[in-house]
Amino acid sequence: MVVKLMSDGLNMSRRIRRTPYTDSVEQLGVRGFSVVNHMLLPKAFQPTVEEDYWHLREHVQIWDVSCQRQVEITGKDATKLVQLMTPRDISRCSIGQCMYVPIIDSDAGLINDPVLLKLDDNHFWLSIADSDVLLYAKGLAIGKGFDVIVDEPDVSPLAVQGPKAEKLLTQIFGSNVGDIGFFKFGWINFCGTKQLIARSGYSRQGGFEIYLKGSHLGKKLWDTIWNAGKKFNILPGCPNLIERIEGGLFSYGNEMTRANNPLEIGLEKYCTLDGSIDFIGREKLQIIAKNGINQQIKGVLFDGDKCPTCAVPWPVTVGSQKVGAITSAIWSPRLKSNIGLSMIDRNFWLQGQPVSVHMPNEIVCNGKVVDTPFKD
Repeated sequence: MVVKLMSDGLNMSRRIRRTPYTDSVEQLGVRGFSVVNHMLLPKAFQPTVEEDYWHLREHVQIWDVSCQRQVEITGKDATKLVQLMTPRDISRCSIGQCMYVPIIDSDAGLINDPVLLKLDDNHFWLSIADSDVLLYAKGLAIGKGFDVIVDEPDVSPLAVQGPKAEKLLTQIFGSNVGDIGFFKFGWINFCGTKQLIARSGYSRQGGFEIYLKGSHLGKKLWDTIWNAGKKFNILPGCPNLIERIEGGLFSYGNEMTRANNPLEIGLEKYCTLDGSIDFIGREKLQIIAKNGINQQIKGVLFDGDKCPTCAVPWPVTVGSQKVGAITSAIWSPRLKSNIGLSMIDRNFWLQGQPVSVHMPNEIVCNGKVVDTPFKD
């Protein structure tokens, strides 16, 4: 049953799950939501994305990222199951470490690109992007007869991002937070509970993610950080499109889908292809690596007025030949240019390659191919 109609046309129902922080973001004036993993993701707070961008680069923000659902895998065969899903060698992952792991299918197509957290031997969380990894993992476990439990725990990530994030969180939770290395995690005490905190997040500005276990504690955690953060000029926020594209952070479902393999996304360093580990899609990925990829994700700098939101891919051409398609784009106030992300055909992906970008309303802009992250 529909219980609420958002001004942007998003029909709210029980199929779209609220988070432990949704009440808080609504009280702080969230201007819209997206849906990721069947759950609400706040998409805008400040009057413009540019104001949000500059604040994120200079201060600190609190983000509701509960949509990064956890797939918990435990049991005697947990390591076997996780390794079967990814071409990255997880034997190198230590307890207390986060590891970016592409998950692929039998055709080497990307199913997801989660962050793996190793809580203990044979105890993992996969903090997923927008696809149903839980069902994929359950199916593989059943098919292989693995001795594992695959479940979704009551864990709701809350991100604190920006250059003042460490000062804020050490003030609340103690100096040990500052000792956590990049893509590592530790533990904090909150209301008598042990909670996981990782130095990670979907921005290049530095910060942490608290994997809150116990949704009933959501409002208390939000209020604790919010109240302590006022002297650091804290604001509510969300993944910022300008900062994401500038930083070369790719979005599953936008820049890549199951039609793409990890090598096209520049993830070859996360793929072990020498036969030393077994994973689904290995033979296919080895063939792709041997033959070479036909396209790769690249940045595109292009001129013109500030570009609109890229809701439908924009063709990228060289002469009359289509060589790619912009999938995410925005005006960068720092680079004073439009910037976008696109798969680019191999014959045209060299740095500086001139291209044309075909925007809506038959607007054509001059541009060039560049590597990511975007440089000044």
